[in-house]
Amino acid sequence: MKIERIEAIAISIPLNKTFSGSSYQVTHRATVVTRIHTESGLVSEIYNGDEREHGAEIARIIEEEMAPLLVGDSIFAWERSWEKLFRMTIRAAHRPLVMQAIACVDAAIWDLMGKALGVNVCRLLGGYREEVPIIAIAGYYLPGKTPRDLAPEMEWLRSVGMAGCKVKVGGATPEVDAERVRYAREGGGADFLIAVDANRGWSVEEASRFARLVEPYDIAWFEEPCHWHDDARGMAQVRRATSIPINAGQSEVSGAGIRRLLDASAVDIVNFDASEGGGITEWRRVAAACALQGVRMAHHEEPQIASHMIGAVPHGICVECFPDPDRDPIFPGMWVNPPKIHEGILSIPQGPGFDVRLDWDMIRRYRIN
Repeated sequence: MKIERIEAIAISIPLNKTFSGSSYQVTHRATVVTRIHTESGLVSEIYNGDEREHGAEIARIIEEEMAPLLVGDSIFAWERSWEKLFRMTIRAAHRPLVMQAIACVDAAIWDLMGKALGVNVCRLLGGYREEVPIIAIAGYYLPGKTPRDLAPEMEWLRSVGMAGCKVKVGGATPEVDAERVRYAREGGGADFLIAVDANRGWSVEEASRFARLVEPYDIAWFEEPCHWHDDARGMAQVRRATSIPINAGQSEVSGAGIRRLLDASAVDIVNFDASEGGGITEWRRVAAACALQGVRMAHHEEPQIASHMIGAVPHGICVECFPDPDRDPIFPGMWVNPPKIHEGILSIPQGPGFDVRLDWDMIRRYRIN
């Protein structure tokens, strides 16, 4: 089954409010839909990423630079196709964008392979389980929001089926953020997973101080605790200073970046994002490397693909989503057949490929390329 043509559609949806982490603000939900058409008439239907500034450029790279390299190739030659596309990074001026474009094409190829064989991507990757825990990304900084407000927020997340929450920290002092986590734990209850994510917001000293303050609250992991410029060394220091597992990897754009974290003994959990780092093909390599070192796998956002990957391997932990439609209008809106979520568990879609069906009226409304 051969590739006939490839189209990429960049989407950008304005949000009703601004969501803030320690070092960024989110005003739009963006993604890229990739459709690979085959000679037999089979077409992929999957979306990747949340690139809020360069989505149209990623779509251009896919259609103008990548498609000519792959037309006529078999969809089952996925390693060779990935290698062809990866060669583009050698001369690329903006390598992260090329890796995101590769991820879009790679995901579409995996979707097609599943559809051609009549199985879901999870089974192609290992098929370890048919359901996975799901947690929310929430606890954002919002104007007028107090630490106490995190308690009812966690209660609401639990009421809509979340097994836990990754709470944003790093945007205030360690003491203030520790208070926010205390209220989050109170609102979620003892069996509600609470993780914390500093988005590289703190120094080693600040991150270590914060970790000691929140250790009594049974924290599942501490994500990206340290500033970017020396993060591997810094995370290794924080890891030695706390009993809380350290999680990182979403800011890496290749498997080699994850190897750097493993070599530094900086992480207990890796949340490498397939949509940032070259797709499912590269994620498989990362998952294998982590398995050999006893490091668990998570994934940054992207439940439409992450559930299949996390569910495929024995060392996968859980998937993440934005259950608040104000933060992610795609999850409950553009994705018209989202998976069943009940009492903290997501049932991995069992249809062929990723089993994603999209609202094309919504896509046409928010298309930007």
